[in-house]
Amino acid sequence: MIIISDTTPLRYLIEIEATHILETLYGKITIPEKVFSELQGVNTPPKVKAWIQACPTWIEVRKADTSLFTPTRNIHDGEREAIALAIELQADAFLSDDGNAIKEALRLNIPTIRLFTILESAAERNLIDLPDAIRKMQGTTFHCPPVAIINAMLERDRLRKEAEEEAQKKSK
Repeated sequence: MIIISDTTPLRYLIEIEATHILETLYGKITIPEKVFSELQGVNTPPKVKAWIQACPTWIEVRKADTSLFTPTRNIHDGEREAIALAIELQADAFLSDDGNAIKEALRLNIPTIRLFTILESAAERNLIDLPDAIRKMQGTTFHCPPVAIINAMLERDRLRKEAEEEAQKKSK
């Protein structure tokens, strides 16, 4: 599976100490050089800089051929390189929360996965506690989804946990 990420999902998963879910869910994550550099920018939190400087083996940094992609919307260089890399490598998915980058990826038929979708998938596999992860995300500068969407996610999580508990009781 080839997964390309822009800066946002990595940055915030680092901040809430949940990057392990990426390796478990997707194996290897590929990022362009610009994303690697953005994760070390002047305004980047020290925790994020330290993490990317000790880059885990499941993160691959690659040079993107930006000639493969000309955006029709205004997007940052990190997203532009990530989408170019997704085209070049024929990625299975693009991890992003940037609205214009997602629209560009969808225009090019590149499946996209948002950060809160990653969190919910990780919770479904019992890799994280979803309410805790959401609380941590709300304590960052990330622009979280509307309350109704978060509440729906939490309700699905609650129902899943109840069903798992019920199945455990029946198997005893």
